[in-house]
Amino acid sequence: MKKIVALLLSSIMLLSLAACGNSSSGTDGNSETDRTSHNVAESPSDSTQSAGGGNESGESSQIPADSAEANVPAGGTDDGVPVVYMTTDISPEGMMKVYEALGVELTGDNIAVKLSTGEPPASNYLDPDLIRDLVERVDGTIVECNTAYGGSRSETAMHYQVAEDHGFTDLGKGFLIMDEDGESMILPVEGGQQLSENYVGVHFGDFDGFLVLSHFKGHAMAGFGGAIKNISIGIGSQEGKCLIHTAGNSHTSPWGGDQDAFLESMADAGKSVVDALDGNILFINVMNRLSIDCDCDGNPAEPDIHDIGILASTDPVALDQACVDLIYQAEGNESFVRRMEGQHAEHVLEAGETIGLGSRTYRLESVDE
Repeated sequence: MKKIVALLLSSIMLLSLAACGNSSSGTDGNSETDRTSHNVAESPSDSTQSAGGGNESGESSQIPADSAEANVPAGGTDDGVPVVYMTTDISPEGMMKVYEALGVELTGDNIAVKLSTGEPPASNYLDPDLIRDLVERVDGTIVECNTAYGGSRSETAMHYQVAEDHGFTDLGKGFLIMDEDGESMILPVEGGQQLSENYVGVHFGDFDGFLVLSHFKGHAMAGFGGAIKNISIGIGSQEGKCLIHTAGNSHTSPWGGDQDAFLESMADAGKSVVDALDGNILFINVMNRLSIDCDCDGNPAEPDIHDIGILASTDPVALDQACVDLIYQAEGNESFVRRMEGQHAEHVLEAGETIGLGSRTYRLESVDE
């Protein structure tokens, strides 16, 4: 397995060499950082990739697999470490391969597929043709919520038009805006650091399970956007988005909140969603078009990092941590790293682990032959 991991990381670095330059990056090399991101604990048949974020002394935040401090949700391995499956094949076949590697099927008659519809005119939303086969496999309904910051997706009628224009309305069972009537469903937050309740789109309750498809990218406010952001801000109603951004202080405005409290609120909201579904939720992150800007930006910066792959897990914290670690390993990562570190982005992973949303310690396994 050590050889497989080494070959996988080598292939990622070779792919990254083909990345195009962008004036925002400053240099062509890797970002210089004290961060330790390659702590690997070998066992007879596999290896464990630790959380890459270091503390102030630059040491790893790795938690041993047998530690009682590791917060590992259902879907972990026999040794208590969640697996993140990865392919470098960004195609419908690759998407299906990482999904099947999870070895878990969503249960129930009504399955939601959560994604971002993308802000016009030129955001980096997921290609409908990339996800079509998987959406049909789970017989899913594409779902979204309206934005709280204006733009073309803050009003229901306009948002439905954007979804149609971007090719999402003819996938699976169709497309639904969960807060289309402006109504919220309130989920309790157990053990949250900032929130005691989370306001989601009222149609959240119509679904038995969720497949969460996230385009991993940078984000001007969160630092990066992946699985946790998709199930917190992404599933929040407009009112819920405001509450997350302001750590529960405003029902009507998303502006002016403390940064760490915002990140902690995202973790709180995400945990309420996972808890409400009783774990009937799966996560896939697509690492392509790796702009420093979110899909909510209609004119994002061109990527400095080459496409990396598709990753999947039952654990949203492990999945996002794996993506962050791959960003730190990638050539041309300076602008992306600067965006993440400037927003203290990995704090959402720290918060998620603290409250039991998931584990920053994970095992990365390739599904490529």
